[in-house]
Amino acid sequence: MAMATALAFLPNTAATAAPTADTPAAAATDGTPLSYVVNIKGGHGTSAKVKKAIAEAGGTVVTSYDRIGVIVAHSSNADFAKTIRKVRGVQSAGATRNAPLPSAATTDLGAPKVLSEREVAEAASEAAAGQDPLQELQWDLPAIKADKAHEKSLGSSKVTVGVIDTGVDDTHPDIAPNFDRAASVNCVTGKPDTSEGAWRPGPTESPHGTHVAGEIAAAKNGVGMTGVAPGVKVSGIKVSNPDGYFYAEAVVCGFMWAAEHGVDVTNNSYYTDPWYFNCKNDPDQKALLEAVSRATRYAERKGAVNVAAAGNENYDLAADEITDPVSPNDATPTERVIDPTECLDIPTQLPGVVTVAATGAKGLKSSFSNHGLGVIDIAAPGGDSTAYQKPEPPATSGLILGPLPGGRWGYMAGTSMASPHVAGVAALIKSTHPYASPALVKALLYAQADATPCTDPYDINGDGKADAVCEGPKNRNGFYGWGMADALDAVKR
Repeated sequence: MAMATALAFLPNTAATAAPTADTPAAAATDGTPLSYVVNIKGGHGTSAKVKKAIAEAGGTVVTSYDRIGVIVAHSSNADFAKTIRKVRGVQSAGATRNAPLPSAATTDLGAPKVLSEREVAEAASEAAAGQDPLQELQWDLPAIKADKAHEKSLGSSKVTVGVIDTGVDDTHPDIAPNFDRAASVNCVTGKPDTSEGAWRPGPTESPHGTHVAGEIAAAKNGVGMTGVAPGVKVSGIKVSNPDGYFYAEAVVCGFMWAAEHGVDVTNNSYYTDPWYFNCKNDPDQKALLEAVSRATRYAERKGAVNVAAAGNENYDLAADEITDPVSPNDATPTERVIDPTECLDIPTQLPGVVTVAATGAKGLKSSFSNHGLGVIDIAAPGGDSTAYQKPEPPATSGLILGPLPGGRWGYMAGTSMASPHVAGVAALIKSTHPYASPALVKALLYAQADATPCTDPYDINGDGKADAVCEGPKNRNGFYGWGMADALDAVKR
């Protein structure tokens, strides 16, 4: 089952007892404690009037991001958002979740396939001179010419990629040499926690962020595998809670942290829970959409290129309508038909964000990858079933190799794995052009991509029926966008 849907379905516990006649609705606090975002005009600080209104409505301010006008608040009042929306100066407000506090939406395809000690040893024994022991298994590096790029440059240690994800195990031998402690944080509550190791995944939490970090910048150090940009830094910006949910207040915190801590590129291999698509005509979803939009725009203004995975449902994101059967994923989902121009996957479909589709070992769109003309910006290896796209030997798996917590390595697949390849290439561009703005880095990323024509017909499973329809010309189409990311061109001056 695609992890881009949900890792857990929790009962809807948002219903509350009605306030008594003597207690105004604005102050009722006998409901489920939930988290909210309240959006006001940015750049002026949180007004005393709005703070007072939040308190009177039974809320508590957790933190406020004054530069973008986003306040994170908690409240047990079921009518909190409705009440706050009426306050002068409040532009939008909404609950970020249905599940109670404290309580998954990564864009991978499930649990990793862990390499055994024997498999690691066998791969190491066959490694070519100058390669890391497991590099022979990484068909994805030559697919974007990263192996050739490394002969010219490994990237600059002055460039940092922020992995906004489930947490990064910085003790892993492939990650430790390139880890940026100062740019790492735990943002799960919506407020930065910089205590030692707070950015790491817990023992029962997803290895997703560690795998992603290694794909970007696993060191070329004679250990394990090699990242796309093995000379740049990575930071861990943990935004998913122990249940695996990426709630809006955490995502906003992640982008704001990246913006204020010198992060050059952010990787976002998830969608913001609990709605796969956030619709502008729903007051709660509108508020989440606005809060995350403000945060991504601010991060880009501060110098970060934001890269995001397209998702794993084989959806045409440029279609007139899409059926979403999984939202809200922290309560009882209700199947709904949405217009993807009005209901957005965030941060994937936000303006300015680089949207990445996945390809397999044969260079075709991965069977699961979302697509869409005008939505997909670029493509990169994300893996696919070996039955559909088998790599050339000595690689044996059609999935993507990466590090796992505890000093292990394993295979994963998904647009989650495609996005970090592009983030790595963006980091190489930034290394080559250290003064380039985010707009210029993106322009170079697209101009240097290898134009890839539509796959037509696209019958990935060979049953005689088209599995998706690609539209557009060779240099800008719905499957591959501007084309396949090119790491070699990224390091050429």
